[in-house]
Amino acid sequence: MTITKQVLSTKLEPALPLALALIYLLTYIVRVKKLQDDNSLQAKDLHGWYHSLLPDSTKTDQNQQRITFSYRNVVDEFAVKLTPEEAKALQEKEEVVSARPERTFSLHTTHTPSFLGLQQGLGLWTNSNFGKGIIIGILDTGITPDHLSFNDEGMPLPPAKWNGRCEFTGEKTCNNKLIGARNFVKNPNSTLPLDDVGHGTHTASTAAGRLVQGASVFGNAKGSAVGMAPDAHLAIYKCSAANAGPFYNSLSNEAPWIITVGASTIRRIVAIPKLGNGETFNGESIFQPNNFTSTLLPLVYAGANGNDSSTICAPGSLKNVDVKGKVVLCDIGGFVRRVDKGQEVKNAGGAAMILMNSHIEDFNPFADVHVLPATHVSYKAGLAIKNYINSTSTPTATILFEGTVIGNPHAPAVTSFSSRGPSFANPGILKPDIIGPGQNILAAWPVSLDKNLPPFNIISGTSMSCLHLSGIAALLKNSHPDWSPAAIKSAIMTSANTVNLGGKPILDQRLLPADVFATGAGHVNPLKANDPGLVYDLQPTDYIPYLCGLNYTDKKSRTHLEPKSEVLRDFFLLIFSFHHKFQYRTLTNVGPANINYSVEVDVPLAVGISINPAEIEFTEVKQKVSYSVGFYPEGKNNRRKHPLAPGCIKWVSSNGKYSVSIPIAVVFL
Repeated sequence: MTITKQVLSTKLEPALPLALALIYLLTYIVRVKKLQDDNSLQAKDLHGWYHSLLPDSTKTDQNQQRITFSYRNVVDEFAVKLTPEEAKALQEKEEVVSARPERTFSLHTTHTPSFLGLQQGLGLWTNSNFGKGIIIGILDTGITPDHLSFNDEGMPLPPAKWNGRCEFTGEKTCNNKLIGARNFVKNPNSTLPLDDVGHGTHTASTAAGRLVQGASVFGNAKGSAVGMAPDAHLAIYKCSAANAGPFYNSLSNEAPWIITVGASTIRRIVAIPKLGNGETFNGESIFQPNNFTSTLLPLVYAGANGNDSSTICAPGSLKNVDVKGKVVLCDIGGFVRRVDKGQEVKNAGGAAMILMNSHIEDFNPFADVHVLPATHVSYKAGLAIKNYINSTSTPTATILFEGTVIGNPHAPAVTSFSSRGPSFANPGILKPDIIGPGQNILAAWPVSLDKNLPPFNIISGTSMSCLHLSGIAALLKNSHPDWSPAAIKSAIMTSANTVNLGGKPILDQRLLPADVFATGAGHVNPLKANDPGLVYDLQPTDYIPYLCGLNYTDKKSRTHLEPKSEVLRDFFLLIFSFHHKFQYRTLTNVGPANINYSVEVDVPLAVGISINPAEIEFTEVKQKVSYSVGFYPEGKNNRRKHPLAPGCIKWVSSNGKYSVSIPIAVVFL
């Protein structure tokens, strides 16, 4: 979920006291026109120029610190605290391109290497030298530099091109693994990029953590923890994409030149509720007590008294509810954290908790570090448990804890929190691009939760899936140093898996086939991405038609984009009209020379497709060949019944080794 600070619309009168006016100060990011001699200016000169642009109301002695940051390497911007009225006045200056309120984004949050086919001594890890020489930059909540996952034993010196800096000092400092760390958060209590949340440490080790044996959390996900690119360097920037699913149009970071990643499941940490009638249900919990009783205990629904707060086990809501020594069923939601619901049950004397999903999360329960024996079950299971409670005067239950289970034939499945497309701001772009492991991911943590060292934690989020893809991209860049970013993205997408371990289509949180707006091209397959056969390559200049189609002035193009036009890319999304439409794509051969490909099409419902040519011959490596795709409408009645029609175009090599697939999504208006 994207969280933005509300801009207060109350108009400030000039006579308002300064102390009251300061209440309305918000942080704005101000972009300015680039000065001709910008590179020759010292930082203090730039700061002085920025300060001269500010409205007169800001230029009092006590307000000299209104400007908090300035940026010049990628863009010419500064961050400043202003009232909405001051920001409006600043926006009108000729030198100012834009003044936008600061936006705060939510944090996009052992088994995954083997789940993805990465093995020591062979395949992509060997071909890429474990990512050696590649630098992964991470913008997050900071890092715990002395965690064993970031040790530099056997690591080479940073690449000669590295010119960043490290703000750590003393014993906790950078090394050949963690080569850069900076803090961009204004906090009087800490000026260092230390991670006081845990999220940044977790994601950094997911992408590039070194091998640490004996990793687990409460005995779960036990094994050797290692990141996707364990020998890559890390540069960390403390500054804090999106967990807003499962609704359509809920994703962010949807520009065509980036990889937008959704989240998938890979394993379950099992805690099974067993009822007095013998029924059992799938559930999950990280806290797995060894000595919890197998004897059936009294079972009660927390909301039986009709109190809405009790229903969700909100803090303080169970004081007058008889839960002592009982298993308590609680509803999810109410803006109360799952772990806090368990704390309320424990405070009220409850023996255990069963947490019931809403119909939105459905069959996608979460494993948490609960404070008492607990399990999280699906919406359907919760309804069955409620029915059982209402069917007898003496309902009973217990919880059976069975630890970590891998090999679920439904894995990977799309998680309920994974944001869905299509892009609201970019309706002509198919997003997300790919999905990767994002639920119940074990990685490094600043502090121990179970007294084991070094500390680890298991958390979920699209941040986890994003950093898996970041590490995989680092491996591919090392293995193919001549590949462009677009080629790496194409290789990842066109080689993706579209079926789960059971050989069935990838499912969503409802246990129904997930559509293209949930999966993108499919689930990442690093081994196939390393040898995709063909790629849809792009250069920066290929995006010019896309940018020009926006009809922005030079000034506006420096601020923000609301893209709606077509751009040459490695996938299709059509906002369909009743006219024929042609598009063109170019394939680059990155496989062997002298190889033929023929096209196979999974034709979307109510759409006709023609492809020319239907067969392609490559005689050289890096040879480029273009083809055209014609779309035309068919079956008007079917369009009314099926507003979204998925399909794919697949180029299959004559030797049977390569299958290069891109998804199609046709939306009928």
